[in-house]
Amino acid sequence: MKQSFLKTSVCAFATAALCWSCGQKQQHEEAVAMSGNPVFEGWYADPEGIIYGDTYWIYPTYSDKYEKQTFFDCFSSKDLVNWTKHASILDTAEVKWAKKAMWAPAVISKNGKYYLFFGANDVHEGEIGGIGVAVADRPEGPYKDLLGKPLINDIVNGAQPIDQFVYNDNGSYYMFYGGWGHCNVVKLNDDFTGLIPFEDGEVYKEITPENYVEGPFLFKKDGKYYFMWSEGGWTGPDYCVAYAMADSPFGPFKRIGKILQQDP
Repeated sequence: MKQSFLKTSVCAFATAALCWSCGQKQQHEEAVAMSGNPVFEGWYADPEGIIYGDTYWIYPTYSDKYEKQTFFDCFSSKDLVNWTKHASILDTAEVKWAKKAMWAPAVISKNGKYYLFFGANDVHEGEIGGIGVAVADRPEGPYKDLLGKPLINDIVNGAQPIDQFVYNDNGSYYMFYGGWGHCNVVKLNDDFTGLIPFEDGEVYKEITPENYVEGPFLFKKDGKYYFMWSEGGWTGPDYCVAYAMADSPFGPFKRIGKILQQDP
């Protein structure tokens, strides 16, 4: 019903706009540059977008077999049209404990430094891997492994340590993460070298909403926290993005509905 209404509204608006434009004298034409879709060459997933200064940045996952996912590239643009590739800003040669499956970078700046959080090794119980953090003096790196080990290695509350997202809430830095249908939030210490407990003594808070699979994301608008995540199977037609709202970054997050889905 909503899709039909949207299509009808768009058609009606387009018809009205066309009639209006035909009745006007066109003074000039101005070409609008478009970046195209995709916006840059290559096969990438899990893009994290951020603005540093006057420049737009995208940090994605390189899509390939797990054994070939051994590095991160990033891309920068002044106008969202022309993009510059910065190759191999972090790789397994620098992160000695990472061997494969370097996924879903999350980036943030603090005190003049640039931090890149990442997943590696598609870790399972008893294995080495999980979420790491790297640091650089510039957005394009080169990034250096901050800890020499994962920041989070263990499976807690059933959440695989992948798909991390870091959020600055009035000077407190929280990291949301989790695959395998579970999502945790943790609080980072001042230099991002470890975790600190919440006021109730918990270190890991599970905030898993209905139908959650992976890929958490959070932002705040008008005093409300909007939480998004991926649902369904990433290789199937039901893969989509859903959302919830809450008064706190810790929820509770009650699923409202889908915000992004595939064409039928």
